[in-house]
Amino acid sequence: MSEMKRRMLAGELYLADDPELAAAHARAQELQERYNATRHAEHELRDRLLRELLGEVGEGVVVRPPFFCDYGSHISIGARTFANYDCVLLDVAPIRIGAACQLATRVQLLTATHPIDPEPRRIGWESAEPIEIGDNVWLGGGAVVCPGVTIGEDTVVGAGAVVTRDLPSGVVAAGVPARVLREIGDGDRIAVPDLTASS
Repeated sequence: MSEMKRRMLAGELYLADDPELAAAHARAQELQERYNATRHAEHELRDRLLRELLGEVGEGVVVRPPFFCDYGSHISIGARTFANYDCVLLDVAPIRIGAACQLATRVQLLTATHPIDPEPRRIGWESAEPIEIGDNVWLGGGAVVCPGVTIGEDTVVGAGAVVTRDLPSGVVAAGVPARVLREIGDGDRIAVPDLTASS
């Protein structure tokens, strides 16, 4: 493993023009281009390419193209999670998405960050912090999750929110920056139709 890749995976400052990182990025871009070019009816091909691109993919995962990532191999998605069109997952650090999550159109999970100090930034140094999304989280359209954020299970994040800090489980959050508006409670429960009942 190259020193820059080691630094990147450790969350330290690194330079992205490292040959090993460039090769891994090129591999991901080629797979991503093939995935995004699939036709709607090519479900098996899509599933195979997604499993080749990403680190872990649970059963029943749907990711609608176009879909964009840096390396792919640092992304894990739990079973029955749905990602709608135009999602961006910049996986310089690990991105873990739980089971039964809903990612609306144009959601961005961004692990990459840069120094505030202008001199190292000018040279090209960068770093990353992992993102973790708990089970059954719903991220509204255009929501942005920033580096190092963890979102607890069952939480709902409103459309257009920018999540800069961790969110607990079982809350509704929205805004820029996102803040907790309320807990999810009994008043939010709805009756779900029983599709197994005989007619």
